[in-house]
Amino acid sequence: MPDPLRLEILSLLEENARLTPEQIAHMLDLSKDKVEKIIQELHDEGIILKYGAVIHWRKAGKRRVNALIDVKVTPQHGYGFDAVARRIYLFPEVQSVYLMSGAYDLSVALEVDTMEEVGRFVEKLASFDFVVSTTTHFVLKKYKEDGIILDEPDKDQRLVISP
Repeated sequence: MPDPLRLEILSLLEENARLTPEQIAHMLDLSKDKVEKIIQELHDEGIILKYGAVIHWRKAGKRRVNALIDVKVTPQHGYGFDAVARRIYLFPEVQSVYLMSGAYDLSVALEVDTMEEVGRFVEKLASFDFVVSTTTHFVLKKYKEDGIILDEPDKDQRLVISP
């Protein structure tokens, strides 16, 4: 059974990875040393894998191309979909790979600098014997990512004039 204290610390860090052990200790009425010990255990056990930031790249002036590629595959004999997914997720441009239900077997998320890079990746992918077909979808606009709203409506800058 999962430890509720560890789950609470994980939830706090998932919401805000910048929280310090001191802040978490204060929020949970624990000692800083206890929180640091638990966080170190979570790292050692491979539960906490990475800390990150959600970046609004468009506002930062950098354009990125995001694509979602649906892939229909023939599973590797004796390995199933895991070996196929492993071959795909080792490419550095691949952000995520998911085993899916429905018409396609895998969904691959890419983030690259140009549409040409997406095309080159799809060509590499299509050359594998286990790939039956692909369908590529380009992300035209992100409205929300990792729970963060990116597309806030512009605030009305007009002056209010009343009689």
